Amino acid sequence: MKTSGSAAWSGGIKDGKGAISTRSGALQASPYGFASRFEGKPGTNPEELIGAAHAGCFTMALSLILGEAGLTAEQMDTTAEVTLDKQDDGFAITAVHLVLKARIPGADQATFEALTAKAKAGCPVSKLLKADITLDATLLA
Repeated sequence: MKTSGSAAWSGGIKDGKGAISTRSGALQASPYGFASRFEGKPGTNPEELIGAAHAGCFTMALSLILGEAGLTAEQMDTTAEVTLDKQDDGFAITAVHLVLKARIPGADQATFEALTAKAKAGCPVSKLLKADITLDATLLA
């Protein structure tokens, strides 16, 4: 399976404006820029999107793992807090903190802890930092 997201940008880093879209159309030219990324202004940013993706991936992975264990969640709500820190060479995502609140009939604490640990380690977004990242870059005149 392959899918895609895209971004368009014009202008400088602080005065420029961008738009992020997804192949599915779930995001269609959603605005982002310096102010939405670093100053808390309206608009989205890459870290927020990574957080949503990680929360969704983890929760879906946990649903699969629960099913394999003969359990079904009544409700699961996950938040992924993404930390972007300034470093000597720029910025880096240094941490993601997942917070899950779940109602799973029949699950005991030990089973819940084991299954959530497995989902955290196994979801594709959790594995992202180990990914082979490639680039095809074209400069248009």
